[in-house]
Amino acid sequence: MNDPIPNEFRKGPPALIDAVEPIAPGSKPHDMTNPDDIGDSLTILAENGDPISVYPSGTGEVLVARILSVHPEEPHWVLELNEGDALPPGNATFVTWLRSAKFQFALAREEWTPLPDQPNLIPLDFPEKCLVLNRRAAARLETPLGIYFTASFVMNGKPYELQLYDVSQGGIGMRCAPRDAQGLHVGRKLQRVRLELGPDAVIIADLEIRLSRTYRSFLLGEQVQIGCQFLNISPQMQEELTKQIDRMNSRHRR
Repeated sequence: MNDPIPNEFRKGPPALIDAVEPIAPGSKPHDMTNPDDIGDSLTILAENGDPISVYPSGTGEVLVARILSVHPEEPHWVLELNEGDALPPGNATFVTWLRSAKFQFALAREEWTPLPDQPNLIPLDFPEKCLVLNRRAAARLETPLGIYFTASFVMNGKPYELQLYDVSQGGIGMRCAPRDAQGLHVGRKLQRVRLELGPDAVIIADLEIRLSRTYRSFLLGEQVQIGCQFLNISPQMQEELTKQIDRMNSRHRR
């Protein structure tokens, strides 16, 4: 088991005041099924020490816990319950906030077996699916599995081609290895970026980098996440973008 990264958020156990309500019926979350993305999300929650609400099925109760650690290579993680808490056998729903999105998944165990001599630490496998409900003005959709979406552009005479990992009406998210992110700083404007959003779907747009952070991907190792906002996108390109996002959304719901 990996030792978690210590930080000030881990001072004291999480309390019921930190509980997060499950995603309401009738909401329209999207599915996260890529193990790499699930591992990254759980790792962020572990490193931040964010509380996670656990709803055992049929009890009407909620436990507030934390994610202690996530294995760097295998799809395993450790739940840290407050001292004296215990999960009853059966289904449980886990809910938390991940940045600006509500993040939820379900697991089921006949017995929630803790680590030896550590009754409040429960080793678990990754869920097969997580629900993500954005509260952004423009919800972002993950690019579908099996289709390689890219952003290509030239800056200062140097060609770039980065992988897209999400798209919205307001912008895109890209990721790459640190060596491929040189010069891509917050505030940098990118002109005539060629966005390939699937077979025969190409959009040319100007972008401004609004976010850049380094993180460790579950499968890919150290990565740089780059978030961009669209600039001066034409009505025709906006219409095409809407059409492609609708197609992506339909794939997520299948």
